[in-house]
Amino acid sequence: MSDLDTLVASLTCAHACLVQVESTQGSAPREAGAWMAVFADHIIGTIGGGHLEHQAIAEARRRLAGQPGDARLRYPLGPALGQCCGGVVHLTYGHLGAMDPLALDRLRARLAPPRYPVALFGGGHVGHALAQVLAPLPFALHWIDSRDGIFPQALPQDVVCEHSEPVQQAVSALVPGTRVLIMSFSHAEDLDVVAACLRRQRERSDLPFIGLIGSKTKWATFSHRLTERGFTPQELAGVTCPIGIPGITGKEPAVIAVAVAAQLLQTLETARPKD
Repeated sequence: MSDLDTLVASLTCAHACLVQVESTQGSAPREAGAWMAVFADHIIGTIGGGHLEHQAIAEARRRLAGQPGDARLRYPLGPALGQCCGGVVHLTYGHLGAMDPLALDRLRARLAPPRYPVALFGGGHVGHALAQVLAPLPFALHWIDSRDGIFPQALPQDVVCEHSEPVQQAVSALVPGTRVLIMSFSHAEDLDVVAACLRRQRERSDLPFIGLIGSKTKWATFSHRLTERGFTPQELAGVTCPIGIPGITGKEPAVIAVAVAAQLLQTLETARPKD
């Protein structure tokens, strides 16, 4: 269960003070939008830990005890809190009490982090490991395979599974901005999915990442076959193979999954506007 799910469930029987990062200047432990809910006897979420969080918890519990305070407070991290980040964090404080279902839905929508679409082609061992690793990260997973009965009964929350035969047929309906991971049980299927992604890129250019599992030798073979299908070197350069951040050489499914998830997170950092 996510922190947000735990918070919504907890509000049915207790009150809390919601502490949220409104904005930051310079270095800070968490980004704008990060939150924690402070109850009388426990905490859900985090705004980064350290002295900042310690003071914010004390301030929130003071308010839970009925003492007034400004809705927004400024925290200089260096001089005031002895944290070496050196930036400034603006925190907001708000009361959370008993809510009806509609109010809880609005709260969930307000606090939910943005989720970026990922299409995972392949329900093998690495695919299963990736579904678990991606679950707590800011991705919305669309899991696709051509085989029946391949997906586990117990799925991570918000994973959408699709049986597609032929599997590459699913590429045309992907949400714009989808990051694609290709790791089916068959090299022939992998090739068809890569080709479908490249055709879509030629038409729409709306897939920010296309990753193919495999070795450099596999990609050399695929490059030759894709060239025969009419794709240019510039188009082929849009495919990442092997996938996973460099320097991690383990072949265990969980290790590959972590390396691939880290690479996806890097694509989010690259896409963010620089200050």
